[in-house]
Amino acid sequence: MPKQKTHSGAKKRFKVTGSGKITHEQAGRRHLMEVKSSRRTRKLESDQVVAPADVKKVKRLLGR
Repeated sequence: MPKQKTHSGAKKRFKVTGSGKITHEQAGRRHLMEVKSSRRTRKLESDQVVAPADVKKVKRLLGR
């Protein structure tokens, strides 16, 4: 049986923490930064945990 391949788009977007949680970067930090306040962009810096409803899908794409 061949090896299962990791989804190359998913591996760029999600990261698994040491405790097994899956994190992702928040949207809205790529462009048009002049319009957004400093407070808003600072809040967007932190990584977020993937929603419980999506964990199963994301783990499958990552081959876990």
